[in-house]
Amino acid sequence: MTVRNDLEENVMAVKKEDRRVRYTKMVLKESFIDLLEKQAITRISVKDICEGADINRATFYAHYSDPYDLMKQIENELFENLEKHLAVYTGDQTSILPVDTVEHIFDYIRENAKICKLLLGERGDLNFQKRIFQLVYDRFMLEMARRYDMSPEDAEYLYAFILTGCVGVIQKWLNDNIRKSPRYMAETIINLTMSVSGPIMRPTEQKKNSVSHH
Repeated sequence: MTVRNDLEENVMAVKKEDRRVRYTKMVLKESFIDLLEKQAITRISVKDICEGADINRATFYAHYSDPYDLMKQIENELFENLEKHLAVYTGDQTSILPVDTVEHIFDYIRENAKICKLLLGERGDLNFQKRIFQLVYDRFMLEMARRYDMSPEDAEYLYAFILTGCVGVIQKWLNDNIRKSPRYMAETIINLTMSVSGPIMRPTEQKKNSVSHH
């Protein structure tokens, strides 16, 4: 009985510690993001972050080495969550851009609007943006090239064109204080993408038939 009680107490202590760590990281991130909205990361000190979070510096250093490390961990968390949302997509679906998948991505952007607005804005980390773009390219555009018999080079040009437009639409949505629903934005992105790419994206079989008639 005593051993069991000790185990239960240890489990409760670990859970309490986990909650405390999660809370600490949350308030540090929130303080950091608030500061990033006002100034560049080069001007942000650990002292500034801790004062905004009401956390001492020793606690900060228990989790992060400096503001850049905190930024990197925020970026990695966003990247991993986006990766999970995209993981539900499989290439054998009827649509290259399933509306539910895109809606989930907009849901996630809405939940993390402040940091997404910063990372996709002028002061955003270009390397992080490239990681996101490569992830989306690997997930969607390679399948698009295969399905529609496009050369890799054509797929890259189309992707660059579409992606620039999509980022612009997301930035406008965030700057407009997210007035439209994630579903509306998902349908808008898909409609715009298909209107641009539709004429050059005929399925492979259709292209073969077209060639055989000439």
